[in-house]
Amino acid sequence: MITYKTPEEIEIMRECGAKLKEVMKKLVPQIHAGMTTNELNRLGEQYIKEQGADISFNKVEGYKWAMCVPINEQVVHTPPSQRVLKNGDVLCIDIGAYFKGFHTDHAITVVVGGKSTPEIDKFLQVGREALELAIKEAVVGKRIGNISQAIEDKVTGAGYKIMKQLTGHGVGRELHEDPFIPGYLTKSVEKTMKLRPGMVLALEVIYSMGSSDIAYENDQEWSIITADKSMSACFEHTVAITDKNTLVLT
Repeated sequence: MITYKTPEEIEIMRECGAKLKEVMKKLVPQIHAGMTTNELNRLGEQYIKEQGADISFNKVEGYKWAMCVPINEQVVHTPPSQRVLKNGDVLCIDIGAYFKGFHTDHAITVVVGGKSTPEIDKFLQVGREALELAIKEAVVGKRIGNISQAIEDKVTGAGYKIMKQLTGHGVGRELHEDPFIPGYLTKSVEKTMKLRPGMVLALEVIYSMGSSDIAYENDQEWSIITADKSMSACFEHTVAITDKNTLVLT
Protein backbone atom coordinates (compact mmCIF):
# COMPACT_ATOMS: atom_id res chain seq x y z
CA MET A 1 0.00 0.00 0.00
CA ILE A 2 1.40 3.39 -0.99
CA THR A 3 1.82 6.00 1.72
CA TYR A 4 1.20 9.43 0.20
CA LYS A 5 3.07 12.28 1.88
CA THR A 6 1.53 15.60 2.86
CA PRO A 7 3.19 18.87 1.76
CA GLU A 8 4.48 19.22 5.34
CA GLU A 9 6.02 15.75 5.26
CA ILE A 10 7.60 16.42 1.86
CA GLU A 11 9.15 19.57 3.33
CA ILE A 12 10.76 17.48 6.10
CA MET A 13 12.01 15.03 3.46
CA ARG A 14 13.35 17.94 1.43
CA GLU A 15 15.41 18.99 4.47
CA CYS A 16 16.56 15.41 4.95
CA GLY A 17 17.54 15.12 1.29
CA ALA A 18 19.49 18.39 1.41
CA LYS A 19 21.45 17.07 4.38
CA LEU A 20 22.18 13.79 2.57
CA LYS A 21 23.28 15.66 -0.56
CA GLU A 22 25.74 17.62 1.59
CA VAL A 23 27.05 14.38 3.13
CA MET A 24 27.73 12.94 -0.33
CA LYS A 25 29.36 16.19 -1.44
CA LYS A 26 31.81 15.97 1.49
CA LEU A 27 32.33 12.22 1.23
CA VAL A 28 33.33 11.82 -2.41
CA PRO A 29 36.51 13.98 -2.26
CA GLN A 30 37.74 11.87 0.66
CA ILE A 31 37.78 8.65 -1.37
CA HIS A 32 41.31 7.49 -2.17
CA ALA A 33 43.33 4.35 -2.81
CA GLY A 34 44.63 2.79 0.39
CA MET A 35 41.60 3.53 2.56
CA THR A 36 39.25 0.77 3.68
CA THR A 37 35.51 0.83 3.13
CA ASN A 38 35.16 0.74 6.93
CA GLU A 39 37.02 4.06 7.05
CA LEU A 40 34.68 5.44 4.40
CA ASN A 41 31.70 4.28 6.44
CA ARG A 42 33.01 6.04 9.56
CA LEU A 43 33.32 9.28 7.59
CA GLY A 44 29.75 8.84 6.35
CA GLU A 45 28.49 8.39 9.91
CA GLN A 46 30.41 11.48 11.03
CA TYR A 47 29.11 13.67 8.21
CA ILE A 48 25.49 12.54 8.74
CA LYS A 49 25.70 13.46 12.43
CA GLU A 50 27.34 16.79 11.63
CA GLN A 51 24.27 17.58 9.52
CA GLY A 52 22.00 17.01 12.51
CA ALA A 53 20.52 13.89 10.94
CA ASP A 54 20.69 10.20 11.85
CA ILE A 55 21.87 7.09 10.03
CA SER A 56 19.16 5.50 7.91
CA PHE A 57 20.50 2.14 6.78
CA ASN A 58 21.11 0.74 10.28
CA LYS A 59 17.35 0.91 10.80
CA VAL A 60 16.95 -1.96 8.32
CA GLU A 61 16.76 -5.17 10.34
CA GLY A 62 20.13 -6.92 10.49
CA TYR A 63 22.11 -4.13 8.79
CA LYS A 64 24.40 -2.15 11.12
CA TRP A 65 26.27 0.22 8.79
CA ALA A 66 25.63 3.73 7.44
CA MET A 67 26.15 2.81 3.79
CA CYS A 68 26.57 0.07 1.21
CA VAL A 69 29.84 0.08 -0.76
CA PRO A 70 29.76 -2.29 -3.77
CA ILE A 71 32.98 -2.44 -5.80
CA ASN A 72 33.34 -3.59 -9.43
CA GLU A 73 31.25 -6.79 -9.81
CA GLN A 74 29.45 -6.18 -6.51
CA VAL A 75 26.03 -4.72 -7.34
CA VAL A 76 24.22 -3.67 -4.16
CA HIS A 77 24.03 -4.11 -0.38
CA THR A 78 27.75 -4.78 0.11
CA PRO A 79 28.63 -3.83 3.72
CA PRO A 80 31.77 -1.88 4.65
CA SER A 81 34.74 -4.04 5.59
CA GLN A 82 38.53 -4.06 5.80
CA ARG A 83 38.70 -4.20 2.00
CA VAL A 84 41.25 -1.66 0.76
CA LEU A 85 40.32 0.55 -2.18
CA LYS A 86 42.61 0.49 -5.22
CA ASN A 87 43.06 3.04 -7.99
CA GLY A 88 40.67 2.17 -10.80
CA ASP A 89 38.09 0.42 -8.58
CA VAL A 90 34.53 1.24 -9.62
CA LEU A 91 32.92 2.11 -6.29
CA CYS A 92 29.25 2.72 -5.56
CA ILE A 93 28.39 4.77 -2.48
CA ASP A 94 24.80 4.07 -1.46
CA ILE A 95 23.81 6.02 1.65
CA GLY A 96 20.70 7.18 3.48
CA ALA A 97 19.82 9.81 6.05
CA TYR A 98 17.02 9.83 8.64
CA PHE A 99 15.55 13.10 9.87
CA LYS A 100 12.40 13.85 11.89
CA GLY A 101 11.03 10.37 11.21
CA PHE A 102 11.72 10.20 7.46
CA HIS A 103 14.36 8.55 5.26
CA THR A 104 16.01 9.65 2.02
CA ASP A 105 18.22 7.45 -0.17
CA HIS A 106 21.00 8.38 -2.61
CA ALA A 107 23.69 6.53 -4.60
CA ILE A 108 26.43 7.41 -7.05
CA THR A 109 29.24 5.41 -8.64
CA VAL A 110 32.78 6.77 -8.99
CA VAL A 111 36.21 5.56 -10.07
CA VAL A 112 38.73 5.49 -7.23
CA GLY A 113 41.67 7.78 -7.93
CA GLY A 114 40.01 9.02 -11.11
CA LYS A 115 42.03 6.44 -13.09
CA SER A 116 39.31 5.44 -15.49
CA THR A 117 39.19 4.15 -19.06
CA PRO A 118 37.02 5.28 -21.99
CA GLU A 119 35.00 2.08 -21.56
CA ILE A 120 34.27 2.77 -17.88
CA ASP A 121 33.64 6.47 -18.54
CA LYS A 122 30.97 5.58 -21.10
CA PHE A 123 29.46 2.93 -18.82
CA LEU A 124 29.03 5.35 -15.91
CA GLN A 125 27.81 8.22 -18.09
CA VAL A 126 25.00 6.03 -19.42
CA GLY A 127 23.85 5.37 -15.83
CA ARG A 128 23.87 9.06 -14.94
CA GLU A 129 21.89 9.94 -18.07
CA ALA A 130 19.41 7.10 -17.49
CA LEU A 131 18.66 8.47 -14.02
CA GLU A 132 18.15 11.98 -15.42
CA LEU A 133 15.73 10.59 -18.01
CA ALA A 134 13.87 8.63 -15.31
CA ILE A 135 13.46 11.77 -13.19
CA LYS A 136 11.95 13.63 -16.19
CA GLU A 137 9.29 10.92 -16.43
CA ALA A 138 8.45 11.08 -12.70
CA VAL A 139 5.64 13.62 -12.98
CA VAL A 140 1.92 13.68 -12.22
CA GLY A 141 -0.10 11.98 -14.95
CA LYS A 142 2.64 9.67 -16.14
CA ARG A 143 3.08 6.10 -14.94
CA ILE A 144 5.71 3.97 -13.26
CA GLY A 145 6.11 2.25 -16.62
CA ASN A 146 7.27 5.55 -18.15
CA ILE A 147 10.12 5.65 -15.60
CA SER A 148 10.98 1.98 -16.20
CA GLN A 149 10.98 2.42 -19.97
CA ALA A 150 13.23 5.49 -19.82
CA ILE A 151 15.82 3.53 -17.81
CA GLU A 152 15.56 0.41 -19.96
CA ASP A 153 15.80 2.23 -23.28
CA LYS A 154 18.91 4.18 -22.26
CA VAL A 155 20.77 1.29 -20.61
CA THR A 156 19.98 -1.50 -23.05
CA GLY A 157 20.32 0.89 -25.99
CA ALA A 158 23.96 1.36 -24.95
CA GLY A 159 24.50 -2.41 -24.85
CA TYR A 160 24.31 -2.90 -21.08
CA LYS A 161 21.99 -5.03 -18.95
CA ILE A 162 19.42 -4.06 -16.30
CA MET A 163 19.67 -6.05 -13.06
CA LYS A 164 16.03 -7.11 -13.23
CA GLN A 165 15.72 -8.51 -9.71
CA LEU A 166 16.66 -5.16 -8.15
CA THR A 167 14.39 -2.13 -8.24
CA GLY A 168 13.76 1.39 -7.07
CA HIS A 169 11.13 1.89 -4.38
CA GLY A 170 8.97 4.25 -2.42
CA VAL A 171 10.58 5.90 0.59
CA GLY A 172 9.30 7.74 3.65
CA ARG A 173 8.85 6.68 7.25
CA GLU A 174 10.35 3.37 6.08
CA LEU A 175 13.43 3.17 3.90
CA HIS A 176 11.72 0.72 1.53
CA GLU A 177 8.04 1.30 0.79
CA ASP A 178 5.62 0.62 -2.05
CA PRO A 179 5.63 1.04 -4.97
CA PHE A 180 8.54 -0.88 -6.44
CA ILE A 181 9.96 0.71 -9.59
CA PRO A 182 11.63 -1.74 -12.00
CA GLY A 183 14.39 -0.58 -14.32
CA TYR A 184 12.61 -2.26 -17.21
CA LEU A 185 9.05 -2.70 -18.47
CA THR A 186 7.35 -5.73 -16.92
CA LYS A 187 4.08 -5.01 -18.76
CA SER A 188 2.70 -2.31 -21.02
CA VAL A 189 3.04 1.24 -19.67
CA GLU A 190 -0.75 1.68 -19.60
CA LYS A 191 -1.09 -1.22 -17.15
CA THR A 192 1.35 0.26 -14.64
CA MET A 193 0.46 2.56 -11.74
CA LYS A 194 -0.27 6.24 -12.31
CA LEU A 195 2.00 8.73 -10.57
CA ARG A 196 0.15 10.98 -8.12
CA PRO A 197 0.98 13.93 -5.89
CA GLY A 198 2.43 12.84 -2.55
CA MET A 199 4.48 9.95 -3.92
CA VAL A 200 8.11 10.01 -2.82
CA LEU A 201 10.28 7.62 -4.80
CA ALA A 202 13.86 6.40 -4.70
CA LEU A 203 14.61 6.01 -8.42
CA GLU A 204 17.48 3.59 -9.08
CA VAL A 205 19.46 2.66 -12.17
CA ILE A 206 21.15 -0.69 -11.41
CA TYR A 207 22.91 -2.24 -14.39
CA SER A 208 25.94 -4.19 -15.58
CA MET A 209 28.29 -4.61 -18.53
CA GLY A 210 27.45 -8.30 -18.76
CA SER A 211 24.74 -10.51 -17.32
CA SER A 212 21.45 -9.34 -15.88
CA ASP A 213 21.57 -12.27 -13.44
CA ILE A 214 22.63 -11.81 -9.82
CA ALA A 215 24.22 -14.04 -7.20
CA TYR A 216 25.13 -13.70 -3.54
CA GLU A 217 28.83 -13.24 -2.88
CA ASN A 218 30.54 -16.15 -1.17
CA ASP A 219 30.33 -16.01 2.64
CA GLN A 220 28.35 -12.77 2.50
CA GLU A 221 24.92 -12.32 4.02
CA TRP A 222 24.18 -9.09 2.15
CA SER A 223 26.46 -8.54 -0.84
CA ILE A 224 24.91 -9.18 -4.25
CA ILE A 225 27.19 -9.56 -7.29
CA THR A 226 26.75 -10.01 -11.02
CA ALA A 227 26.47 -13.73 -11.77
CA ASP A 228 29.17 -13.48 -14.45
CA LYS A 229 31.44 -11.15 -12.35
CA SER A 230 31.01 -8.34 -14.87
CA MET A 231 31.25 -4.67 -13.90
CA SER A 232 28.16 -3.06 -12.38
CA ALA A 233 27.05 0.39 -11.21
CA CYS A 234 24.17 2.13 -9.46
CA PHE A 235 22.82 5.69 -9.48
CA GLU A 236 19.92 6.78 -7.28
CA HIS A 237 18.00 9.92 -6.31
CA THR A 238 15.02 10.41 -4.01
CA VAL A 239 12.29 12.49 -5.69
CA ALA A 240 8.98 13.88 -4.44
CA ILE A 241 6.04 14.25 -6.81
CA THR A 242 3.80 17.24 -6.11
CA ASP A 243 0.84 18.70 -7.99
CA LYS A 244 3.10 21.54 -9.18
CA ASN A 245 6.40 19.86 -9.98
CA THR A 246 8.81 17.07 -9.07
CA LEU A 247 11.47 17.82 -6.48
CA VAL A 248 14.84 16.06 -6.57
CA LEU A 249 15.42 15.78 -2.82
CA THR A 250 18.97 14.44 -2.96
